[in-house]
Amino acid sequence: MMEIREKIREWYHINKRPLPWREISDPYQIWVSEIILQQTRVIQGMDYYHRFLERFPNLESLAIAKEAEVLKVWEGLGYYSRARNMQAAAKYILHERKGVFPETYKEMMKMKGVGPYTAAAVSSIAFHEPQAVVDGNVQRVISRLFGIEEVPGTYTSSSRIQAEAYSLLDQEDPGNHNQAVMELGALVCTPTSPDCSSCPLQQDCVAYLQNRIAELPLKNKPGKRRRRYFHYLVIQDREAIWIGRRTGKDIWEGLFEFPLIETTRPYSTKSLRATSEWLNLFGSTVQALQVTGPFRHILSHQEIIAKFYHLNEPPDFVLEGYKKIKLGRLDPYPLPKLILNYINRK
Repeated sequence: MMEIREKIREWYHINKRPLPWREISDPYQIWVSEIILQQTRVIQGMDYYHRFLERFPNLESLAIAKEAEVLKVWEGLGYYSRARNMQAAAKYILHERKGVFPETYKEMMKMKGVGPYTAAAVSSIAFHEPQAVVDGNVQRVISRLFGIEEVPGTYTSSSRIQAEAYSLLDQEDPGNHNQAVMELGALVCTPTSPDCSSCPLQQDCVAYLQNRIAELPLKNKPGKRRRRYFHYLVIQDREAIWIGRRTGKDIWEGLFEFPLIETTRPYSTKSLRATSEWLNLFGSTVQALQVTGPFRHILSHQEIIAKFYHLNEPPDFVLEGYKKIKLGRLDPYPLPKLILNYINRK
């Protein structure tokens, strides 16, 4: 293991990317980077990282901010529950720990939204605690390196990968080691077309030696996505438009959107006008001036197919739970990427 560890360290020293969170020891900033990078590529995540820290440079500023402000900075990144969890964790640290960021894996696991991966990453990088990080990149490297034949995500597979990751861990410099293995997975041992010719572990890799690179790690069968049909009602007069905040435990909780009618199958405009939701809002007299879409938005377990119906506001119209916002002043309100795509359409 020592020889493999040394090869990884030497490769990382030469090939690592100059990323801003690698030049710091501040656990707050490292934590922010790890949460952001869980769901996006480094190139895209870099912009969000700088934007987030510019608005919330420390724990206190994040803890005392309004939720809508946090979601606005997170806008377009997806997985908005992670942003809410970050703020909840910041409040916990500020009020329960007097603003002192936890220094151990065990204490970090008490933070809302922090799981084994994030706790291991932050504790090892910021505080040099010997914890082995296992993310998707590490999982792939370990699976190929040791020829692990269990499907990722199962108990047997996770236990084996975690054990091998710990056996490989550099106890003296766990933070750089973890970043090195993740970097190897990101740049060389990629999901498809890995650059084995540049890999420092080529002659140690079971998958390479057995010509099984394309086979490992074993693939999970993709789950079936739930399909949902969103009919957004863009109701406006000459000066303002109606929007409301999504509530309940559903996608985009806390974000703002236009009034919505959801159906379980595609509806024509005529069929939509006959629904009880439409009739309760407008009666039978109001017609859509224009229909835009469909827009298709793919989430991990759902597929949203949305249309936007442009309507003039009827006389004396009131919509409970929504408010009128002047045209051109939507910017402070966090919106789902689907609606941003509609607004920014060419």
